[in-house]
Amino acid sequence: MSIRLAPDKTEPSVAVEIPLEKPLPDYDLDEIEQPTPRDIDGILVSQGFRDLVDDARGILTDLVDNPPPLPNGSHFVDLGLTNLPQLQISQLTGAICPGDDEVYRPGLWIVLKDAKANPDQPIGEVALEHVRVIVDQLVKRLGL
Repeated sequence: MSIRLAPDKTEPSVAVEIPLEKPLPDYDLDEIEQPTPRDIDGILVSQGFRDLVDDARGILTDLVDNPPPLPNGSHFVDLGLTNLPQLQISQLTGAICPGDDEVYRPGLWIVLKDAKANPDQPIGEVALEHVRVIVDQLVKRLGL
């Protein structure tokens, strides 16, 4: 899956683009590759896609509140003594994702912000690693 993370250069946030790469029949999203962005608009307003965004919001909220362990096996509980990130969901919506061979796909657009970080600095590496783990779990739980 070609998940794209784009950290902001001037504030502690990161945009995440998750294109749908396979049909999701549970959400009535069967034909996801389309020749034009306009064709994707019809998918983004469908009830099935809105249901997907609602499910993603619930799962993402749980993952942000209860982050999974990092790949190195560490799972910290922040007692106020460390500088662990405090991620917040700033945005979660549908996206038009360009694909290979001039096709477009619907996807999820997520912006996460580290509320504990300096507001004038880019997101830190530890927070970015937490974002990667959370996004991987989101994709896994949604079956994307």
